[in-house]
Amino acid sequence: MNVGSVIAIGEALIDRLGPLGGDPSFDLPVTDCFGGAPANVACALGRLGVNVSFISCLGNDSFGENFKNLLIQREINISGLQQDMFRPTRVVLVRRDSDGERSFEGFEGDKGMGFADQAISREKIIRDWPLVTENAQWLVAGTIPLASEISSKAFLWCIENALHAGIKIALDLNWRPTFWRNKVSTFLEPSTKEKNQIFSILKNVSLIKLAKEEAQCFFNTSDPTRISSSFAHRPSVVVTDGSNPISWRLNNHIGKSFAITPSSVVDTTGAGDAFTAGLIYKLISFDLDQISQKIAEEIIQFGIACGSHVCKGLGAIDAQPYLYDIDNLLS
Repeated sequence: MNVGSVIAIGEALIDRLGPLGGDPSFDLPVTDCFGGAPANVACALGRLGVNVSFISCLGNDSFGENFKNLLIQREINISGLQQDMFRPTRVVLVRRDSDGERSFEGFEGDKGMGFADQAISREKIIRDWPLVTENAQWLVAGTIPLASEISSKAFLWCIENALHAGIKIALDLNWRPTFWRNKVSTFLEPSTKEKNQIFSILKNVSLIKLAKEEAQCFFNTSDPTRISSSFAHRPSVVVTDGSNPISWRLNNHIGKSFAITPSSVVDTTGAGDAFTAGLIYKLISFDLDQISQKIAEEIIQFGIACGSHVCKGLGAIDAQPYLYDIDNLLS
């Protein structure tokens, strides 16, 4: 196991993938895959050999039970995993085009009370906090927990107490308006309220990862240095752009790194999460404030290799690489 540990917090759900070019609501066949960005990151880190604790909430259903078993198989600490007796595990409808690129088409399974991932309990986290934070160096999160009142309170408590304990925060902006509005929205821009909620977290993080379109939407620039400079504490920033070069600023080092094109692209779901996991895997071994330009480039390249590997298989989790896969890819 890699020295140190990571906490991941946020949604665990089911990605229902439609056939290429089809609609997952009614076109067959569909494939149900485990997903949710923080769950994807946790599983990817577990496969790379990192000690990971995962905080989330699953439904009292077969999806939730099977997801829990997967986390156990990946040797992830589930002391912070909760179960909701009334809300189901969320099913996300994922449309894929002929190139494997995806879009979210809405949700299935809501019985009128919302989904389990919207009901992460702050009280249960407070109870379980000592069990998930031992030797933790990083807390990895997205922004989706902020979209629901119950989970938001739990999420903000975790951020505050992680910072108090000296745990660094890595945040994937992961702007998904469908999750915030509980319906497919043609208005993709965040509202002022939504943006303020997200910025309240960004001011405390050490690493921000976001896609180019998210950078433009939230910061009116995709330049990592300009994004970093908009915060007093100058966080590290990584801006992805699909198969195009990744722009980054780690510590005070800047660069652009080219993507590794996989031999075949089956599904891009979870590629960004595997990339994030790759970054965190490397950062566990280094002090982010002390890294050199060479080390920064190696960290980014490792993340790129992790993301590329995932595109070769179906779903976000099953295709995640082992450490030897990445060593072979980069050798």
